[in-house]
Amino acid sequence: MIARDYDQQSSQAAKFREACVRCSLLRPDPAQRGRLVEICDNLLDRISEAEHEGWLGETEGLRVSLAGAESKIGQIDSAASSGPVLLGLPTPRPTRQR
Repeated sequence: MIARDYDQQSSQAAKFREACVRCSLLRPDPAQRGRLVEICDNLLDRISEAEHEGWLGETEGLRVSLAGAESKIGQIDSAASSGPVLLGLPTPRPTRQR
């Protein structure tokens, strides 16, 4: 079993963090990839604990958060592999003769 301190402040912080990884509007910072991996590892531990304790609703919510965190890692990885987008230089329009 995972020993955790369930004080009110850390519980609120955990809920906020999970809400962020679930948000489809969040654009992850590539520098935070390591932190997202840590969040995924923590969520896997919490899912195992919830399954062991029989907390089905908690398990499902944690799985949703895990899917969101894994999606953010995928977004970071795909953005890093695509490289910069070259837009080119604008060209002047031809002038019309009157």
